[in-house]
Amino acid sequence: MTTTHEIDDVTRTVTSPRFGLLHLLSANTDPEGYFRRRARESEPFAMTFPGLGEVLFTATPEGVREILTAPSSSYSAPTPNPIEPLVGAGSLILLSGERHRKERALLMPSFHGERMRAYASVMCDAAMDEMQNWSPGSEIAVRAAAQSITLRIIVRAVFGIEDRERSAEFTSAITELMQSFIAPLGFVPLLRRSIGGWGPWARFVRLRDRFDDILRQEISDRRRSGAAGHDDILSLLLSATYEDGSGLTDDDLLDQLRTLLVAGHETTATSLAWALYYVHREPGIRERLLVELDGVTSPTELAKLPYLSAVCQETLRMHPTVSIVLRRLNQALTIRGVARSAGDVVGIAVPALHFDPTVWSAPERFDPDRFLVRKPTPFEYTPFGGGHRRCVGAAFANYELAVVLGTIIRTADLELPDSERRRKPPRAVPHGIAALPHREIVLRNRAWLESP
Repeated sequence: MTTTHEIDDVTRTVTSPRFGLLHLLSANTDPEGYFRRRARESEPFAMTFPGLGEVLFTATPEGVREILTAPSSSYSAPTPNPIEPLVGAGSLILLSGERHRKERALLMPSFHGERMRAYASVMCDAAMDEMQNWSPGSEIAVRAAAQSITLRIIVRAVFGIEDRERSAEFTSAITELMQSFIAPLGFVPLLRRSIGGWGPWARFVRLRDRFDDILRQEISDRRRSGAAGHDDILSLLLSATYEDGSGLTDDDLLDQLRTLLVAGHETTATSLAWALYYVHREPGIRERLLVELDGVTSPTELAKLPYLSAVCQETLRMHPTVSIVLRRLNQALTIRGVARSAGDVVGIAVPALHFDPTVWSAPERFDPDRFLVRKPTPFEYTPFGGGHRRCVGAAFANYELAVVLGTIIRTADLELPDSERRRKPPRAVPHGIAALPHREIVLRNRAWLESP
C-alpha cells in the first residue's frame, strides 16, 4: 500500500512493505531488531497491523516530539488493542478522553511519593525470599526468578496480602493466565474462538474467569471489612473518589486491578532479567556496583545510588518495556513532514529511537556511564511511553528495579557461565504485556556475600 501526501508543494510518499504478513511475523518474533532495521531504511516508515490499518512510525527525537507534544485532545488510545482480552476494555491503557483523565487521577497517588517508598522493604524482602532457593553452586533461571520476585511484590502492594497460602493462590492464577495468553491470540483476533470448549482461546478464557473470580472475592471482602488500617493499593482505590464524590464500581476496579497485576509485574520482571544478564556479562559493571553498594544499610537508599540507577536506565534503553507506543489521531497531524488524517494511527518505534546513532554513541554497547554524563530528553528516551499517557506505574517500576537489583547484587555472588557468555545475547519476543528474552538466562551462584 502506498500513501502519497502533498505538504507545502512537496510530495512525500510512505510505503507499507509488500508481504505485510511476513513483516508482521518478523515484528512479533524479533520486534527490536525489526524496528531498528526499518528505521535505518526509512524515516518515517509504515506497516500494517490487523484492526489498526497502516501505522506511520517515527524513531527520531523530532518525530517523537511532534507526537508527544500534540494536545491531548488530538489523539486517543488505539483500539482494537492486542492486550484487551488480558486487561479488559476498561483498563487505563485503553481508555481515552475525560474517562482516561479521571481514572488516571485516581491511580497516580498509589505509585508516587511516600506511598511508593513505603514498599522498599517489601521489595527487598521479596528478593531475599527468592534467594533462599539459591544454594551456593546452584544455577538460577533468571527470568523465572525475576517473575517470582515481582509477583510477590505486586500482590503485596496491591492487596496487602502477607499470608503465604493466599499469596500463592494469586501468583498461581496470574502466572497461568499470562502463560495462556500467547502472542497469536493478541495479534490475530480470528484465533479467539473456542472449539467445543477446547483450544488456546478456551483455555485462556477459563483462566481469566478464574482470575476474575479471585479478584471479585477480594474486592467484596475488602468492601465489607473496610479500607481503614490498610496501606495497599486496593484500599486506596476503594477510598478514592471522583470530583463528584462517587467511587469506582466493582467492574471498574476489576479492570484496573487486572491491569496493575498483569502489567505491574511482567514488565519489571523482564527488565530485572535483562539487567542481571548485562551486569554479569559486561566487564567491570558488577564490580562498580559492589563498590557503590558497600555501606548501604537501608533499601530506601538503593534507588538514590547514581551508578545503580544508570544501570537500570541503560537496561531500559537497550530493552524498553514496550516496543511501540501508538496513538489514534482525533484530528489531522503531520509527522516528519507526512500528513495523517483523523482516524489514522501513528506510533513511536522505541527500540529504534533508543538506538539512534545521532543521539546514542555506540548504541549497541551496554554503557551505563552515558546516563551519568548526560540526561536525555523525553523525546530521546521513552521506555514507558510519554506525554499524558505515560505509564502510570513508571516511577514505581524504576524504584522497584533499583531496589531489587541492588539487593541481589550485594547478597549473591553470581556469575554468567562460560557457555552462556559465548552465546549471542537473547532477542526480545512479545509475551503478554512485555517483550521477554526468547530463552531462559542462567546465572550461577558461587557464594553468599551476605546471608539471605
